Amino acid sequence: MLPVVLYGSETWSLTLKEEYRLKVFENRLLRRLFGPKWDEVTGECKKWHNEVLNDFNSSPSIVQVIKSRRMSSTGHAARMGQRKGVYRVLVGKPKG
Repeated sequence: MLPVVLYGSETWSLTLKEEYRLKVFENRLLRRLFGPKWDEVTGECKKWHNEVLNDFNSSPSIVQVIKSRRMSSTGHAARMGQRKGVYRVLVGKPKG
């Protein structure tokens, strides 16, 4: 599922609202993956808390993966030659 969600994420400009929505999506996905939490005393089904979900999940969050991919992509563009268009966009100073 993660490759589908992260397709083209190197070029995204994330706002705080989008980061929040990605975290909500990730927590909802983890809740479905781990299933319901059964309370042994009362026999009721309860919802997992976000902190517990993050403790169970050993992989980095979606937002962290996106930010690291963006930094990696920026590093590749910075190492390109000065004649490449991507490099000029990265370090260029438009006039006017």
